[in-house]
Amino acid sequence: MSAPPQLSVVGLGPGFAGWVTPEARALIEAASDLVGYAPYLARCPQRPGQLRHASDNRVELERARLALELAADGRRVAVVSGGDPGVFAMAAAVFEALEDGPPAWRALDVHVAPGVSAMQAAAARLGAPLGGDFCAISLSDNLKPWATIERRLRAAAEGDFAIALYNPASRTRRSQIFDAFALLRGLKSGDTPTAFARNVGRVDESLSIATLASADPGAADMSTLVLIGSSETRLIERPGGGAPYVLTPRRARVSA
Repeated sequence: MSAPPQLSVVGLGPGFAGWVTPEARALIEAASDLVGYAPYLARCPQRPGQLRHASDNRVELERARLALELAADGRRVAVVSGGDPGVFAMAAAVFEALEDGPPAWRALDVHVAPGVSAMQAAAARLGAPLGGDFCAISLSDNLKPWATIERRLRAAAEGDFAIALYNPASRTRRSQIFDAFALLRGLKSGDTPTAFARNVGRVDESLSIATLASADPGAADMSTLVLIGSSETRLIERPGGGAPYVLTPRRARVSA
């Protein structure tokens, strides 16, 4: 078996240990150095002799540069990321840092190990809300203007996609989720199934299903994934008071 890559970007999934892939576990075990947001590093088993480089949130580029520097020095580095590292996460930060960094970094062997994304985990709990065409949009305007987010929300609604909303709110960003709902309520039916999935795969997991009109945007925080259906999305009621399944079918109705 060949040696692991010098620099791996590893997805830990949303939080449930059973969703961490065998590849991710092997790369973490083989790394001489782990780099990541401190709560994500805490999810990785301790190994004697392995160095950990923990950092705070919102310093993704600094974290990526450190990992690249360590790898360039011959270390075997794993950058750990929640969910899937390629979805609003550390894979993009690593390649952004690599693109703007020393030319020698481009010779590094960088490997991205996928993980279960928050939207996949939430969808699995709810049924099949992403069974048809869908898109994912981050509501964080830290790295892009709100006007761009509004344009993408409008395009997704007009294209009748099911929508997964990432980063809906934080302690310093409370208005964006309300603005997003106000925009979407003007473009989509108020009966559209809407779900809030918080901390999926963790002990405090919670799921709620409402309509677009009745849903409370204030219920979302940074640990919440919001799923808003398309015009095709529907609920499958269950006997005995169980939570309904959410389905966005593969087949779309053909307009006359």
